[in-house]
Amino acid sequence: MPPQDMTTAASPSGGTAPGNPGTDHLLDALQHQVAVFARRAEQTRLGGVGQVRNSMDRAAYLLLNRLDKEGPMGVKALAAGMGIDSSTVTRQVAPLVDTGLVKRTSHPEDGRAVVLQLSPRGKARLDEVRSSRRELMSQVTDDWSTEERDTFCTLLTRFNAALAARQAAHQAQPED
Repeated sequence: MPPQDMTTAASPSGGTAPGNPGTDHLLDALQHQVAVFARRAEQTRLGGVGQVRNSMDRAAYLLLNRLDKEGPMGVKALAAGMGIDSSTVTRQVAPLVDTGLVKRTSHPEDGRAVVLQLSPRGKARLDEVRSSRRELMSQVTDDWSTEERDTFCTLLTRFNAALAARQAAHQAQPED
């Protein structure tokens, strides 16, 4: 069993009122655990298991996943949906096009416009990475109940949505 320190210790309980020492302690522990999670996720890239482990970076995975779930779209729509700048999407998509995972095609309604589309090779690669990552999640949470997995996923989804909403609100504020 690994030694318990602030990177592995269970969450402390605390009070509920802002400024309450118990709440401050809990929020300190939460921000620390989020930082540890971010570091570990980046170290492993949550890349999965076996030969696929660490084989696709976060940006590529998120772009391919969005194209798979939402279908072909332009750079601006892709950027807006991901909450990032169009120039960032353009830069991140370039190697995916170069390696044949994404293809540029003409917009079906406006032949002058270009849309990005997941290629068959990109779909196969994404499926391979998803399967590997699914296996990693299974291994990491092997001793969790289905209810615990569901609760964790629900809370993590809620946490990510709150961060996204905060970022969107911050970006919408005019600069002073």
